[in-house]
Amino acid sequence: MKYAAFSGAFIDYSIQQAMVMTKELGFDGIEIACKEPHLSPGTSLPRVKEMKALADQLGLEIPALAGYTGHFSTAGDEECAEGLQEFRQLLKWAKILGADMVRVFPGGPNGFLAEDYHYEKAAFWLKQCVEEAKAYSVKVIMEIHNVSLIETVEQSKKLIQMIGHCEDIGFIHDAGNMYITDTDYGRDSILDLGEHLFHFHVKDVKRVKESTAAGSFTNRTKHGDEQFMLCLLGEGAVDHQPLFDTLCEIGYNGWVTLECAAPYPPKDRMDADLRKVHKMVKRNSFS
Repeated sequence: MKYAAFSGAFIDYSIQQAMVMTKELGFDGIEIACKEPHLSPGTSLPRVKEMKALADQLGLEIPALAGYTGHFSTAGDEECAEGLQEFRQLLKWAKILGADMVRVFPGGPNGFLAEDYHYEKAAFWLKQCVEEAKAYSVKVIMEIHNVSLIETVEQSKKLIQMIGHCEDIGFIHDAGNMYITDTDYGRDSILDLGEHLFHFHVKDVKRVKESTAAGSFTNRTKHGDEQFMLCLLGEGAVDHQPLFDTLCEIGYNGWVTLECAAPYPPKDRMDADLRKVHKMVKRNSFS
């Protein structure tokens, strides 16, 4: 498998600085966060070409663009149309940058609060995203994310069924997000998503009593308002070993993006997480 750094972990730096640090840390690629100062639908064409040239110079692949557009399920029709237009622009950037996947968000609310019409509306617009993406040979990816329609494997499968069987749209498995939701994120979750599982995000987090320290936040879950702390991999409550055991078991040769946002200097935290991942994968070579 190949490892990418999430450029959002370096959001206080320019995308050029983020790329250089990513290479220095030994990553294979960089997943670009589609918000400034890194990339957005409004980024100029010369800047996008400059990013591609630097990535090639450094020998970094760009497997995916992490878009923030969409949120169709609760948006008005005019907002949805604008979101689709933004997605079209990201597809153009993906083609130039050599990215095979572009993320889009289906929207909220939390899956346990959502009604069928939320899924139906999201599916309607996501079908259009898929049709647009086909022209660029790009896959549409949706992140299994807390505070969204797809917080669990079951909710993800419900949405994909409404979209209709299509090999061009699938999911990002994120064990950290699924821990927050309090749903299974282990071996069964990977196997159950099957052909619709395209990508992986990795970060660690834990529940805490108060959300006042740096790196902490509050989320609404099925248990109510809960507090969480972002951590270095292995220092939180998310057990990623079964995930990497399963990826090794099935011979996964795709991408895993590390996106640590723990309250440490960006280069230090990303270095620590990459080293931890290598240890978890190496364990399988001796089993």
